[in-house]
Amino acid sequence: MAGLYEIWQRAEGSRRLDVLSGFIAMCVAGTPSRPAGRRRGRGPLRLAPDLVAASEHLDELVWWADTEWADHPYRPAEARPDEADRQTRDYAKDLRHVALPVPLRDEMGRIELSLEVRFLALCRQPGLDCRIRQDVFYVAGRAAMALDLGHLEAAEREIRRMEQVGSVEPRESCCG
Repeated sequence: MAGLYEIWQRAEGSRRLDVLSGFIAMCVAGTPSRPAGRRRGRGPLRLAPDLVAASEHLDELVWWADTEWADHPYRPAEARPDEADRQTRDYAKDLRHVALPVPLRDEMGRIELSLEVRFLALCRQPGLDCRIRQDVFYVAGRAAMALDLGHLEAAEREIRRMEQVGSVEPRESCCG
C-alpha cells in the first residue's frame, strides 16, 4: 500500500523537523541580531504537502544546526535507530489515523488489538522457554512491522505463526 509508505516518510520527516526546529527556536530566542535564524526557528515546522519541499526544509535545518550550533551543549543528537523507529512509528500512527479510510483503520485496529492480546497472553505463560519467548518477540515484531507497512494479511499470518511458536513444547533453556 503506497499510502502507508508515504505516511512513514512524512512521519520520519515530521519527527526530525520537530526536534531540529525546536532546538533552533531555543537557540535564536535570545539573539535579535539573527533575523534569518528567527525566521527558521519560529516554532516547530510542519511538513509541506510536497515531500520534496519538506525535505528541503529539513536539509536547511540540519545545515543551520550543523553550522551555527554544532557545538551547542543542548544540540540534539541523532536518535539510535531503534529509538528513531519507535518515535517515527508514533508519528506515523497519528498521520495514518487521519489519512486512511475508516474501514481500513478499523481493520488495522482489530489486528493490532489481536496482536497485543495474543502477545501478552503468550508472554504470561508460566514456564515459557527463553528461546521460545525470544521467537515470540521476533514474530510479534514482524507482525507489527507488517501492520506498519499495511500488509494486513501478512500481519495476520505472523500472528498465527506467533501462536504456533508459543505453543511449542519447552526445550532446554538458553537463558539459564
